[in-house]
Amino acid sequence: MPENINLENISIVLQRPRYPENIGSAARAIRNMGIGQLIVVQPENFDTEKVLKLATHAAKDVVEKIRVYDDLNSALLPFQYVVGTTARLGSRRQSIQTPAQLAEHLIPISLHNRIAVLFGPEDRGLTNEDIWNCHVLLNIPTAEFASLNLAQAVMLVCYELFKSSIERSTGFSPRLASHHELEGMYQQLKEVLVKISFLNPENPEFWLNNIRRFFSRLPLRAKEVQLVRGVCRQINWYGKKCYEDGLAAGQQAQTQTETDENTVIAEEKIKGKY
Repeated sequence: MPENINLENISIVLQRPRYPENIGSAARAIRNMGIGQLIVVQPENFDTEKVLKLATHAAKDVVEKIRVYDDLNSALLPFQYVVGTTARLGSRRQSIQTPAQLAEHLIPISLHNRIAVLFGPEDRGLTNEDIWNCHVLLNIPTAEFASLNLAQAVMLVCYELFKSSIERSTGFSPRLASHHELEGMYQQLKEVLVKISFLNPENPEFWLNNIRRFFSRLPLRAKEVQLVRGVCRQINWYGKKCYEDGLAAGQQAQTQTETDENTVIAEEKIKGKY
C-alpha cells in the first residue's frame, strides 16, 4: 500500500544555536512546511523577543511549543531515528543522503517511528560526538562554498520532507529502537566488553564508537536491542558462574588437602604408639 511521509513524527533539533534570529527563522520554516516540532538544545542566547521577530506571528504557535533542553542526549531520548546534517565529509562523516533522497528514505520509517533531524551550531556544525547519535548523515550539495545559513538549511530539508508528504511511495518499516533503548544497550555492552577485556578500560568510549557505527548502519529494531541485551546478561551470568565454580573448586581442593594432611598426622600418631 503506498504511503506518504508522516510529518507529525518529524522534529527539527537545533544543537547549540548561537543566534535567536536563526531559531525564529527555523520556526517559520517548519511552520511553512508542516513539520511537527522544533527542539532547541543548549542555545547560546534564547531571546524570545528576537525569536518571535523572525518567526513572525504566523509561527508564534511553533515558538510557544519549542522545547529547550540542557543536553543532546535528553533531547533525543524519545526518538527512534536520528538524522544528522553536516557540511564536512570524511572517513567518519560519510554522507549517503541528499535532502530529496533523505525524504524518500524516511517515508516508511516515519509511519511508526519518531524522527529527529539534527542541525549543529552555525560556526562549526555537529561534532563527532554529536554524530555518534545519528543513524544517517545528510549533506546538502552546494557549489564551491559549502557553508549554509542555519535557517536556510532547515528550510531546504523541510521543503523536501513536505514534498514527500504529498507524493506517493511504498515501503514498510517496523518500530525501531528508541535512542533511550540504544543508549541502554551501548552502556550494557561497554560494561560486559570491559569485563571480558575486549574494550580497553582506560578509554572504552573510543573503541565503543566503532560498535556504535556498526549498529547505526542496520538500524536496530526494538526486539533486536532486547536480544543483544539478553546476550550481555547471559555473558555476565556465565562469567559469574565460572568465577563461583572456580572458588568452589579451590575451596574443595583446600578442604581435601587439609583432610589428607590430617589423615597423615593421625596415621603418624598411631604408628608412634606402637
